[in-house]
Amino acid sequence: MEILYQNLLDITFPQILMWLIGGGLIYLAIAKEMEPTLLLPMGFGAILVNLPHSGAAAVIQHLFDIGIAGQELFPLLLFIGIGAMIDFQPLLTNPKLMLFGAAAQFGIFFTLCLASLFGFELKDAASIAIIGAADGPTSIYVATQLGSGYLSAIMVAAYSYMALVPIIQPPVIKACTTRAERRIQMPYRGKPVSRTTRILFPILVTVIVGLVAPDAVALIGFLMFGNLIRECGVLNTLSETAQNVLANLITILLGITIASRMTAAEFLRPETLLILGLGLVAFVADTVGGILLAKGMNLFLREKINPMIGAAGISAFPMSARVVHKLGLEEDNQNFLLMHTIGVNVSGQIASVIAGGLILALVRGRIGG
Repeated sequence: MEILYQNLLDITFPQILMWLIGGGLIYLAIAKEMEPTLLLPMGFGAILVNLPHSGAAAVIQHLFDIGIAGQELFPLLLFIGIGAMIDFQPLLTNPKLMLFGAAAQFGIFFTLCLASLFGFELKDAASIAIIGAADGPTSIYVATQLGSGYLSAIMVAAYSYMALVPIIQPPVIKACTTRAERRIQMPYRGKPVSRTTRILFPILVTVIVGLVAPDAVALIGFLMFGNLIRECGVLNTLSETAQNVLANLITILLGITIASRMTAAEFLRPETLLILGLGLVAFVADTVGGILLAKGMNLFLREKINPMIGAAGISAFPMSARVVHKLGLEEDNQNFLLMHTIGVNVSGQIASVIAGGLILALVRGRIGG
């Protein structure tokens, strides 16, 4: 009873506030089914590390040291699972979709400038900007590589916005497009892609990215290795394991490990709210960037592009592709955009990794200079 009484006296209001934040994440995971494999362990972990004299804090910190702070092991292993899930055929049948993935990274560089204006150091501004890609592993990798002091807020923001894609993107898309544009139909004329092409693609992408953005090799390499496992045709069991067991296990570990940085003292800072706001700006700007490119291309194309597909260029795979496809069906129940949006979405996955590598090279170059 004496220990219970002492622990009750040691509870602080910031800790209670973090319990509520953790409870909110658990609510979103269970009631709203928003990325439950990630948000539920994040929410529960936030409660664990904010209990007075928590015995779990040291264990979770150890997981953080091994899986994130050391060699970014968890994000890289997760990329193998993501790569095994991705089918690049829609992109390979229509390579120009890669343009939308590139355009949807506009928010990263816009927010980098904006965060710098708000007084963040370059390494922190760059880490915050990557949130806009809606790519959690890349956000963690860049922030850790640059030694950002706001890793906890960046991780929570990146994964929270990934989970909130179905809520955030639809109003942004509707604000940037007319009903007539949203009703544009795009017949899918994809042709079967040869097995040789599907095998060579991840290898060539890794080599090209390695030459253009060496800092992105670890990320793109693990992503493409996972895809090579999928496409080689001789490792089906391993591919299924990577897609399901590995991806789910690492996601759970990553979620609860992120919570090691969700202590009240580290998380409840004025900068956290600013980072969450800047992350939202980056996310919205990325969405708008892809849409505006499609609208601009329509000025010169005879066969129009539904500009909504540009919004799928963010890296939240496959959530963003599904959101855009659903919006198309809401406007016209015969408007099937899924194959186009999947192509754009996977191109955004590649583009976000390249953008992360370029950001690392840029910032390191400036700091080194």
